Amino acid sequence: MSPSLPLSRRDATPDRPLFRHLGGAILALALLGGGYALLAQVAGDRGIAPTAASADIEVRGITVDVTADSAEEARAKGWREAQRKAWDKIKGPKISDSQLDGLVSAVVIERERLGPRRYIATLGVVFDRQRAAAWLGGAQQATRSAPMLLIPVEISGGTYITFEQRNPWQRAWAEFNPGSSRIDYVRPSGAGGDSLLVNFGQTGRHSRAWWRSTLDQYGAADVLTSFARLDYQFPGGPVSGTFTARYGPDDKLLDSFTMTAAGPDALPDMLSRAVERMDTIFTAALESGKLRPDPTLRLGGSGVIDPALQRLIEIGRAARERAAAEAAAGVARIDSQPVTGEATAEAAVRSIVVQFATPDAGAFDGALGAVRGTPGVRGVGVTSTAIGGTSVMSVSYAGSLEELAAALEARGFNVRRGANALAISR
Repeated sequence: MSPSLPLSRRDATPDRPLFRHLGGAILALALLGGGYALLAQVAGDRGIAPTAASADIEVRGITVDVTADSAEEARAKGWREAQRKAWDKIKGPKISDSQLDGLVSAVVIERERLGPRRYIATLGVVFDRQRAAAWLGGAQQATRSAPMLLIPVEISGGTYITFEQRNPWQRAWAEFNPGSSRIDYVRPSGAGGDSLLVNFGQTGRHSRAWWRSTLDQYGAADVLTSFARLDYQFPGGPVSGTFTARYGPDDKLLDSFTMTAAGPDALPDMLSRAVERMDTIFTAALESGKLRPDPTLRLGGSGVIDPALQRLIEIGRAARERAAAEAAAGVARIDSQPVTGEATAEAAVRSIVVQFATPDAGAFDGALGAVRGTPGVRGVGVTSTAIGGTSVMSVSYAGSLEELAAALEARGFNVRRGANALAISR
């Protein structure tokens, strides 16, 4: 047998057109698959838009059981009784039935059974806020909270879900009508990029810059988190729920409670009652002064920061300024222009936080370029990127905050001043 010959370079690495086309096709499929994988993170039926966002006063869970000469008369009698019970539930004064009819804008049928002469139902009654306010007085005119971003988290089977997929807890919040609540809820629908921006991981972040960027995109001042841990005893059996209310970027505990549903069919009713109780907890926190927006989340806010946190901020700021000044002093500066007067001392370099509106990638690049080209700027570092919202940069500037603000205004920016921070926009 003749000895085997070594493979040539051409045989070891095929370079025929067939192999080239096949390799290109495989690469294209791989890139296309990666695009679909990225799209799958935000695509699909994820969102549940809030179905009840009216400013009217809604009272739910009114039960009636009446009889009359016909089915139509029984229903009309049941609806009138529900209106009266709902009015008493919100502690309205005694008025006639005709006056009460003028205040009702809608009757919501939750469940009903209609017989030849009997009507059994669970109803919701919606009162027009403007017309009812004259009778209810100051109780319904109380000051509402600042806009609060609501993040509902369902815990079931060891999985933490917010908007990654549709779930009963998110649906319960979407169906809740906050018209009679003192809390100004900002409820994301969960569609689009909501599942990426607002998820369970976001609730564990403490970075103020990250939270400011997220809250700015939803027009909120602070965050509320409602947890629902659902434990199914066995298939088709009772469902126990543990509900926890928290608030703020530090995830501070407000209160916790438990409820039990007889089975999966009774779960929506239990979650609806849990949402109403959550709203009561948030309202009580607002009345007691706990539900105040975190001053560290507001650019230029006048709130009082915790002394320990303020001290840490000052120490970090001084360290950054000292390091920047030492670095600037070590760089040789050559000035080609003759000095005709007394030499002025180089201003100390300080680090200033600058928020800038970035509706698109072009605005992001344009703002960075304009700030870098501003006289006195020694360096720019991006700390948070939010295309379509507000991004954050750290600017090393040889001068004061007011001098940087004036220099940016001279370059065509609208500037808002804060505590060692600026917000700029075109």
